[in-house]
Amino acid sequence: METKSHFAFFDEGSKKEIRRAILKAVAIPGYQVPFASREMPIARGWGTGGLQLTLSIIGKSDVLKVIDQGADESVNAVSIKKLVHSTTGVELVDRTQDASIIQSRHRIPEVPLTENQILVLQVPEPEPLRKVEAREYRTKILHSEDDYSGAWLMLFEQIMKYGKTATGADHPAYVNNRYVMAPSPIPRFDNEKMHQSDALILLGAGREKKIYAVPPYTDVKSLAFDDYPFTVESFAGKHCQICGTTDVFMDELIDTDTGETIYQCNDTSYCMERLNENEKAGVENNYA
Repeated sequence: METKSHFAFFDEGSKKEIRRAILKAVAIPGYQVPFASREMPIARGWGTGGLQLTLSIIGKSDVLKVIDQGADESVNAVSIKKLVHSTTGVELVDRTQDASIIQSRHRIPEVPLTENQILVLQVPEPEPLRKVEAREYRTKILHSEDDYSGAWLMLFEQIMKYGKTATGADHPAYVNNRYVMAPSPIPRFDNEKMHQSDALILLGAGREKKIYAVPPYTDVKSLAFDDYPFTVESFAGKHCQICGTTDVFMDELIDTDTGETIYQCNDTSYCMERLNENEKAGVENNYA
């Protein structure tokens, strides 16, 4: 006998519990809200936190986009899309503009998000103070006392060692001038996209059983010293070999034929859209 699963996999009680945690997270921007992380048909560490958020908020009229490190076609992204679609039947898209819910691992899309969209980020380690304090009860006390000297010390040590802050990703940020959060393992390039974002940003860590959020139009400021300001990855003088764009986060690759270093848009959906626009413009110019 085949048993029919609940809509969006979870029973209603589970979804309500996660939604209550989401509401608290939205009410206290940047605060890590504990929740009863459910068992999922994918392994912990592969996006169970983000997936639980998506399954708890998605409705029949929603349109879903899932990306993994900028790609819509990766194994992780495809597996999550299959699970959500098989239990909800919602429409799946690649274009960021067409989605109402966007679940992502390691990246925020290049296309600016709108107030009608929700961005769900998968988080492996939600505690920004974990590298300097291993005890959970101590980090809770530090957050309550607004004591983030450990995070500042970590950045100071990087400057002493490398002459600059060396956080390749997950650079800690102040949210609403109160809580310091770990903004998922997104590159520094994406940190500024969180500041005064039109869209609601939800962050879920299934393995660590934490949910936190950045509500729309909330201040998000990356930690930085006055004499060592926050900087993002620079791609000055570089362009995407596929679409030619120059103002996005790019992957550095090696051309197997020539051995030369080439660059390519990390956001594959954005890259394809730009490529199609360029080809369309070329055709129109030829007709003209």
